[in-house]
Amino acid sequence: MSSTSTLQWFSTDTPATRTQARLGAVYRLVRRLLMHPIGIAGLVIVGLMVLAALLAPWLPLANPITQSLGERLLPPSAQHLLGTDTLGRDILSRVVHGARPTLAIVALVLLASVPAGLLIGAAAGLWGGWLDAVLMRLSDVFMAFPRLILAIAVAATLSSGLWTAVIAIALTGWPPYARVARAEVAALRQAEFIQAAKAMGVSRLRLLLRHALPLCLPSAVVRAALDAPGIVLIISGLGFLGLGLPPPAPEWGAMVAEGRAIVFEAWWVSTLPGVMILMLSLGFNFLGDALRDVVDPGVK
Repeated sequence: MSSTSTLQWFSTDTPATRTQARLGAVYRLVRRLLMHPIGIAGLVIVGLMVLAALLAPWLPLANPITQSLGERLLPPSAQHLLGTDTLGRDILSRVVHGARPTLAIVALVLLASVPAGLLIGAAAGLWGGWLDAVLMRLSDVFMAFPRLILAIAVAATLSSGLWTAVIAIALTGWPPYARVARAEVAALRQAEFIQAAKAMGVSRLRLLLRHALPLCLPSAVVRAALDAPGIVLIISGLGFLGLGLPPPAPEWGAMVAEGRAIVFEAWWVSTLPGVMILMLSLGFNFLGDALRDVVDPGVK
């Protein structure tokens, strides 16, 4: 693109045309995703679980925390489709309601870590210098700690709960996004449209928010979908260790831990929540692989 055409592009760019272009890009992305077999499978799995979690309070299910010791460890039957646990609670109800905190934590972690990582990485790549060195060394410090170990340390220090899990997981979630954004923006630091924007007097903050960040969004969306299964496993690991949601709240990792001692006598107590963890992780993996194929121009 020449300097004249670049300046002309900036002069004719308006909020209306930007909005129209973004809506068109989203439409094309969704259309190609719906034509991808793996993408359809991922959308179906994740969509069904999200729908079940949203409608859980209105579904004809038993109370997930009501105990009935006279019905403890009943196998799957017409009365209890997935059986009951050690306290006589309906496992189907607890599995469906247990999807709510898991999906909520995944969404909150991504909402916290993705924007933070993109801002830090794009600022480092766009401005360079000492700011780049400081921010990248900070990301190296957080990446030096294994995510699960740091999440366990934070969750053990703070009181158990949903926000504790979000903070514990998000602390180590932003550096990968920052490093990818930094690499993408640094490669385009001397691009003509960036230089044209600077020549037109565009402020550094506007240059960051309006021109650098949008360049990082496609890869960030793909990475977020591929990062979601790891978040699900960390949430389940915290629940398995008793550092997740406090009882008697239904949580898949805690349900697996509850049935591990009786897995041969009452296999349904821990097996069925474990299957839900597997299916949700598999759905996010399918969705991430499809998004990578759709977004990456090098993949046919």
